[in-house]
Amino acid sequence: MTASKRRRYDLVRRLGIEPTIAARLRTTLGRAVDAAAQRSPGEVTVLDAGCGRTSPLIQFRDRIDRFVGVDIHAPETPLPYLDEFATVDLCADAASFREGSFEVVLSNFTIEHFADPPKALVNLYRWLRPGGTLVITTVNRRHPFVNAYLSFPDAARHRIQPLVKASAADAHPLVGVCNDPETVTGALAGAGFERVELETIGNLARAWGRRLPTFAIGLAGDLIAQGSPSRRSTILASAVKPAGASPAAVKPARAPRR
Repeated sequence: MTASKRRRYDLVRRLGIEPTIAARLRTTLGRAVDAAAQRSPGEVTVLDAGCGRTSPLIQFRDRIDRFVGVDIHAPETPLPYLDEFATVDLCADAASFREGSFEVVLSNFTIEHFADPPKALVNLYRWLRPGGTLVITTVNRRHPFVNAYLSFPDAARHRIQPLVKASAADAHPLVGVCNDPETVTGALAGAGFERVELETIGNLARAWGRRLPTFAIGLAGDLIAQGSPSRRSTILASAVKPAGASPAAVKPARAPRR
């Protein structure tokens, strides 16, 4: 991390915009991996559904026996932290893995890119073992800045994305049809998940912190929503596949709030 970024993030902390999404995700994933290790010692299998170049699950690598990553495009370079990689369309390729293949599934900032989020969640549900945990992070369309960003025409957003993303490789098409707390919770329940836990976290200053102007906009956005949890910029959710359950019929996601 550069010195300028460190100073910016120190300012975020001093203003009380805590916890970080990274810290909360680490805690949630740690609980899921620990529970998997207790259920299936020596057989902890995890899936990073949309793994990109790296994965938050790497920090638990010593507790993972089989680490699989998927993405819609093959990586440009090998991903040495994985045991396996597959090119998979999560909204369409239901037969990519056998039912009950994984103890933990992570979908880290991918739902906003799904053309059919309920169908993708049904597939992830199918691939989880009974008792397994799905962990999701995604953007929250109830935040006015996030909603504006998702609502830009594709051509305009394509020009803006390099300003707020770490690199051009991180700029993917956005859909945003399942991106507020209500629709995420409803889609998880519709896929058959239980014990849905959801929280929101202010993350714009950090996510847009590559450049000072976008950092300032993100910081303002975090401060605006700090006292309104339903409008904070980032959603973290976890849900469990119940024992003995079968895949549910897909229920359509509600239209995003504008």
